[in-house]
Parts: sequence; structure tokens; C-alpha cells
Amino acid sequence: MRFSLLGPVQALSDDTTPIDIGGARLRMLLARLVLEAGRPVSAESLIDDLWGEEAPAGAVSALQGLVSRLRRALGGAGAVELVAGGYRVLGESDVRRFEELAARGRRDLAAGRPQEAAATLAQALGLWRGPALADVQEAPFAGPVATRLADLRASALEDSFDAEVRLGRHAEVLPDLNAAAIEHPLSERLAELRMRALAAAGRQSDALTAYAEIRDRLGDELGVDPSPAIQEVHLALLRGELERPVAQAQAVPSRLPARLTSFVGRERELGQLAGLLGSSRLVTVVGPGGAGKTRLALEAAGRHPAHERGRVWFVGLAGVGAPDQLGDTVLSALSSLDESGSAGGTHADRIAQLLDVGEAVLVLDNCEHLVEAAAELAEQLLARRPELRILATSREPLAIIGEALCHLGPLELPSTPAEAAQSAAVRLFVERAAGVRPDFTLDAETVEPVVEICWRLDGLPLALELAAAKLRAMNVGQIARRLDDRFRLLTSGSRTALPRQRTLLAVVEWSWDLLDDLEQLLASRLSAFPGGATLESLEAVCADERLPADDVLYVAGSLVEKSLVTHDGERYRMLETVRAFCATKRTEDLTARFHDHFLALAEEHEPLLRTGEQLRAISFFEAEYDNLIHALRTAPSARFVGAMFWYWGLRGLSSQFESFLEYGHALPSQVREAFGVVGARAGLDSAGAREFHPARPLMRMAELALSDDHADLEQALRSQDPWVRASAHWEQDFVLAEQGVLRSGLEALRGFEEAGDRWGLVMSLLPVARNHSLKAEYGPALALLERAAMLSTELGTEDYLYLCRARLARERRRSGDLEGALRDIQSAYRQATERGHRRLEVNILVGLANVQRLSGELDLANQTLDRLESLPKELTGDLIVSTRLENRLAEGEAEEARRLLPLAVAPQIEGGYSNGLAWAAELQAGVLALEDRPEEAAESLGMSAAIRGAFDYGEPELTGLLERLAGFEEAFRRGTEMPRQTAIDRLTVSAGSIV
Repeated sequence: MRFSLLGPVQALSDDTTPIDIGGARLRMLLARLVLEAGRPVSAESLIDDLWGEEAPAGAVSALQGLVSRLRRALGGAGAVELVAGGYRVLGESDVRRFEELAARGRRDLAAGRPQEAAATLAQALGLWRGPALADVQEAPFAGPVATRLADLRASALEDSFDAEVRLGRHAEVLPDLNAAAIEHPLSERLAELRMRALAAAGRQSDALTAYAEIRDRLGDELGVDPSPAIQEVHLALLRGELERPVAQAQAVPSRLPARLTSFVGRERELGQLAGLLGSSRLVTVVGPGGAGKTRLALEAAGRHPAHERGRVWFVGLAGVGAPDQLGDTVLSALSSLDESGSAGGTHADRIAQLLDVGEAVLVLDNCEHLVEAAAELAEQLLARRPELRILATSREPLAIIGEALCHLGPLELPSTPAEAAQSAAVRLFVERAAGVRPDFTLDAETVEPVVEICWRLDGLPLALELAAAKLRAMNVGQIARRLDDRFRLLTSGSRTALPRQRTLLAVVEWSWDLLDDLEQLLASRLSAFPGGATLESLEAVCADERLPADDVLYVAGSLVEKSLVTHDGERYRMLETVRAFCATKRTEDLTARFHDHFLALAEEHEPLLRTGEQLRAISFFEAEYDNLIHALRTAPSARFVGAMFWYWGLRGLSSQFESFLEYGHALPSQVREAFGVVGARAGLDSAGAREFHPARPLMRMAELALSDDHADLEQALRSQDPWVRASAHWEQDFVLAEQGVLRSGLEALRGFEEAGDRWGLVMSLLPVARNHSLKAEYGPALALLERAAMLSTELGTEDYLYLCRARLARERRRSGDLEGALRDIQSAYRQATERGHRRLEVNILVGLANVQRLSGELDLANQTLDRLESLPKELTGDLIVSTRLENRLAEGEAEEARRLLPLAVAPQIEGGYSNGLAWAAELQAGVLALEDRPEEAAESLGMSAAIRGAFDYGEPELTGLLERLAGFEEAFRRGTEMPRQTAIDRLTVSAGSIV
């Protein structure tokens, strides 16, 4: 296994397939272990390095949970070992590789070998994909490590510049040297190298200016003079004695085909190929048609040290029709005859003789249709020429001993339109589009269709280039809308390309034609799976008398080998373009088998969603979601909707259920009747709802709170099922809270503990934390909210995680820890913004305004609310006006506060929820106090307790107001003892009146 920390943290399987490591804390743990290079790290050190001073209660258990999740992500317990001294991870690391290459390059430079140093340092710097530990910078350990690695990178870059200048490449290196000098203006070594390069380029006056700049900066900022070394360079420059290196000419012209377009992306793959060519003698770039294997191989070969000595040969095999033509084709690329004049011996003998030149690289491009002959020739050549390296490209491996594979998949795709400009796929499309239409740019109008094109075309370079060529006749929106007919659309390839490379259809047909009958049969059936398929599903849906179940594994393996299918260890998948083509070859209807198989799987996993097996069940539904929805849409049934219902609920996708009932995917009338309701929003039939699914009433608790019929709830409280019992307690607590009666919530909490349901625990921890918070018991409230946040992290449910983090920040603010609240808010806001969660972003910004107000920074609080005004009203709701009202109260602006009061209170009264109504009474109390009406203000504060069931002693602004109303205790008591409905009626009348 390989690990990459020089950029965002990544784990790669042995075949270099990226492994998804979800969650920032999980990546922090992986990075911390990888940095030790196989040495164990104690649990205490890990806790300190992952959480610092904010270690949660039960940190050891939290760490064990993280380790378990990391093991699952990496594919087994052996990936993260528990040994004497702590935990460790074994595998190769780009950090260690970089440090080794950087040290070797520096030794070569010191030994006077600039050619070798330049090549080695280029490999080292090619491993970087961005700032080290880029996505775990918040970890306590990350800062010093990232700084150290950045310093090493800067040092290696300086060594690289030094080697290039010594080789006489001053003209090529000057732009990068200038940029580096701007970034590090106090680096004397960069200044010295820049002076040497400028002098070598004949720009003596610029070189003297560079010296003056570094001298002045050192004096002004550090109060020191330049070092003796740079002063000597300055004197030599003045005397005209500075040595001018002469550029080293290549031994022979390049034997690689000239590249006609720029090379975009693939930085990671280039770094990987550089490493593989340094350690392996046969490297094969394997990938689907159109992925850019040839172009990557050319780029990698052009950067190999042998290329500068004229010892890299390229052999294109795409046009070779038969295996017996392979030897002649290779000989033709090398030389028509042996230079000694000998024409005897086999093809392999003569090729080996021509390659007797020392270190050399032979590129064999497009081997897939000649794979056996290419493998045999490669093995013979490698055996005879120890210094030879072969770089092959193929849709399947050559499969000989010692072969190293570089799996080439799609280009990097953007997660959101905001990330489009950084995506390699988008950059390629935009660059090729600009070649067709020079005025084309990525802007607010084009970004969404461009991102859609890149996603739907799988990030395949050839497909993107074909799509960009269509801009001659249509715009990007028209291209995006026509991708359902992609094979008809994308037909404008290069006229000089081979016929099978001119259109998207021809590229895929070439791969199809290389398959045997069974491979074609399974490929056509696999195309029925929009979400890919496990081996179990393939055998269940695709096997029959033509393709026995026992053969499916082997045939699927062949499809993987031929790059028509990918396999991540669990699931077989097709690129969407390949899937669209293979679907046209499917002749049988698999609907019934597909539906029955996935219905059975859904019903098997659905009950586990409410048990300790919840995470495993969620993983199943997430992995199979596209297949499950496809099965449900093609053959709707009440059973299937019931099997999906609670997963939708857990993931905040309950609208999916509503849509299947009422909208686009209409179910038959008998299916509707099976739900016990006419429609999702038509009345409350709690018995029918619970009969349909035990969790259905949880989604309709607002209606339940308004109903007088709680017989079903009473029955559920006596259920033998701990989950049903716990959810009934939770429902009952909610109903009572809406009636102004607060309960402990502990029965629901204990019930969900017994069931093992993390979602239920989160939802029951929140009201228990609220009860502590109302009594100003901040410590217990924070501990409960931290546990809820940790459980939400395990669930991977972002809505609940942000809710818990918002509550945590709110509780820290209420407790007086404004710095901690601000830290939580900033972290949550950054993540919400990165993921495009606009509604969550609104709540977080409101929390920020509250912290700023309590910090006395009212101007900043108002500016934060001004930022919210630019967002759609449906996102911000009444939050802006309510928070502005609180700001006006803090500023003492009675007239403006009174104007805002009805606007802030009306939505709370209309909503009718206890917390909102109590907040409305509190806002009214603040306005009345500001208007010098203390008795009415005290009574209104008391009304908030009557409505909610308790006064909020945990809110410092309210307790401060209560203290200022000293002497009006009787009015406050009168408000608290007021009948709840009377308080609500009084609030409704008085809040909207301007007195």
C-alpha cells in the first residue's frame, strides 16, 4: 500500500487505485501514522496529536473508533497494526521517497554531477500535489510537519535551480527562479542563483539589480549584510569574472513524436511513473480507450534522463495488424539495419543489438491487440539488456514477471462548480475549447454546463477533446443537453488519427471487439447496473445457462484486465460512456431479476438501520443506492418503498418518499392504499403510519403534537422492540415539550443505547443537552453535544453533524467561551462552504453574528448579517430580522427594535413551536425593557418560561436582562404562572402592537 501526504492525504492500493478516506479526523490519523514510517505511535501521542487540548471525554474510545474506521477504509485489520508501543501503518510514503530523492540529488550536485542531480530532483519535486498535509492542516501535529516539508521542498527547488543553471539552462529556469525569489524575498541562495542565471543570459545590469534588491531587503528587514558567498558573486560580476555555463547539447535529436497540444493534469501519474521507471524495468500504463495513455507515456519518457542522451525510442503499434509484424515495426523505429551491417538472427536478437547503448527506454504504445507477442518480445529484450527499461501502454497488462502497472483512469473531476477551475478535466476541456473558439472562457454562464460535460463524459481526455471540437457549431449548453446521444454527437476527431480513434463510438467499439463472447455477454448485462455491481449481484442477476454463476468471477476479471471494467475490491463498475455503449448490446430484459434481487437485499438490510449494525447497513444503502432507485423506478412496489423509507429518513431524504407517493414516480393505487394514507400529507393516521413503518410517525411529529389521539403512542411505549419503545419515548417527549412540559429525555436515550442506533442517540442527546443548558449546566451540556457530534461523524450525516456543531458553538458562546465558539463556527463554516451547503451556511453565519455581538463587536455582527442579505430569502427565513433585532437591543436602539419586533415574532407565532414562541416572548421582553416598561418586560420574560416549560437561565443576555429587572419579581412570577395558551394569546396580540 502507498500513502501520499505531499498534497491532500491519500491512500493508494497496490495497483495505485485511490482509497476513499472519509472524514478529516480519519485522514489526520492516517497522516500521523504514515509520518512515523512504520514505527509505532502510542495512543497518548495520537490523542494529543489529533485533538490537542480539546480531547473529547472518552478519548481512548474515540481513538479506537477512528482506528476501526481506518482499518475498514484500508481494507483490513492488518493495514493498521496494534503492536508493542502503539499503532503503526506499513507501506510506502511519498514523504520518505521525496526525502530520499532530495538527499540523493543534493549529493549528486555536491559531487559535480548536475545532469543526474537535475533528473533526480525533478522526480522528487514531481511527487508534490500541493501543500503538504493540505486537508488536515487543523491537526495539532500538522503545522510543524508541513513547515518542515515545505522547507525541504524549497531547499530541493533551490538545488534543482542550481543544477539547471550549471547545465546552462539559464533561459529555461529564469521565469521559475524569478517567481521563487518573489515568494522567498530573503533567500540569499535564490538571489545568488538568479544573479548567475541573469549574468549567463547576458543581463549583467539585471543581475546587479538583483544583488541590490537582496542587500536592501536584508538590511531593512533583518539588519544584516549579505553573506560572503553572495558578495563574492557580486564582485565577480563587477569584474566580469563570473563563469558562464554553456548549455549541454543533446547527443541526438529527440526520437519521440512531437506533441501538438499542451499536456494538462496527470501530475500524480507522472510522479508515479517517474518512481516506477526508477525501480522497475517494465512499466505498463493500463487504462480504457481515450484515457490518454499514449500522451502520458510520451510525457513521462520525455522527462526520463535517458531522453537527454537520445536513448528513448517510441514504437506505435496501433496500426500493426498481426503479431508477426511486431518485430519489423520495432526494428523500423530503431533502425532499418544493424549499424554493424549484420542482418542475421531473430527480430529479438537484432533489436537487442541495437539497444546495446547503456541506459535506454523503449516505449511500446498500444499493445492490447498484440499483447502476447508484445509480452514475449519485452521479456526477451529485458533478459538480454540489463540497462533497458520498457514503458508500454495497453488496455490490459502484458502479464510477465517484474511488470509494474500504472492504472490510468479519468482525469480529476470537480466536486462542485466552485472547484471547476482547479479540476484537470475542466482545464483540459477549457484549453481545447479555446483552441476552437479563442473567446471561450470559464465563467458564471459556462461553468455549470462544462462541469456537466466533464462528469457525464467520465473525465476521459479523448471524449472531452471531441466535445470541445463541437464548439465550432454549438455552445456548451447545447453540447451538455445532447450527451444522452453521445455517440452520435462526438464524431469530430482528427482526420489524421487512426479510424478507431476518430470518434467516441469507434474508441469503445475497438475495446468491445477485443472481447470474446462470454466477456461481451457479461459486459452487456453489467450495463444494467447504474451503480456498479458486487460479485454477489452479478451472479444473481447475470448468471444463466449461457453464463454459469461459477464463471462470472473469471469473466468479470477478464473485463477488468482489458480495462472495460474497474474493480475497487468490492464492486465492478463501468465508465458511463462504456456502460451506454454496452447497454445497446444487451438483448434480454433483466428488469424482473434486477428488481427482485435488490428488493431482497434492501429488505435484508433495512431492519439493521435501527440496530448496532447501523453503519454497515448505511454503507450498503449508500453503495447500492443508484441500483436500488433504478429497481424501484422500473418496477414500483409498496414493499420497495417501505424498504427504502428509513434510509431516506436517516439521510434527510424524506422528500424522496413524498415524491414516490405524489409526484413523478407515481405508484399504482393499490400501493398508495398499502400506506394507510391517501397521500403523504393527507391527515394523520398514526396507527397506519406505524404499521407501514415503525419510524414513519417520527417524520410527522408536528401533526402528532396537534392530535388528541395518542392511543398508538401508548401502545408503542409498551412494545417489545427497544427501538420502537425508544422512538415512542422520544415522540412523547416532543409532544409534551410542544405543550410546555419538559421531561428528562433519559428514557429515549437509554432505549436507543439498548438498540444501538446512533441516529436515535444523536436525536435524544440534543434535548437532554438542552435541558442542562436551560439550567446553565454548561459542562454536562457540552459533553452531551460533543458525544452527539462524534456519533454524527460516524454516521457521516452532514446535516446532523452541522446541527451538533452549531449547538456546540452556541453552548460555548452561552458559557462564555467566545473563543471556542468562534473556532467551532469557523471550522463548520469552512466545511459548509466547501460542500455547498447554503442553508447550513446561513445558520452558521447567524451563530457568528451572535458571538460577535456578545464580544462587543456590533459593527462586525451587522456586517455578517449584511452578507446574509445576498442569499435567497427561502434560505435565510426569519433568522436575519430576528438577529438584527437582538443587535438593536444590544445597541439600545428602541425605535428600530420596536419596528423589527412584529417582523421577527410573526414567523415564530405562525410556526407554533414552543422554542420559537418562547424566543418571541424573550425578544418582546427585550424591546419592552428598552422602552422603559420594566413590569411588562418582566412579565413577558416569565411568559417565555410558561410557553417553553422552563426559563432559559443558560442565556447570558436573558439572565442579564432579568438582573436589570430586579424589583419586578412579582411580574416575572405572574408570567411564569400564566396558562400556556393564555401566554401565547397575549404574545400574539401584544407583539404586533406598536404602543
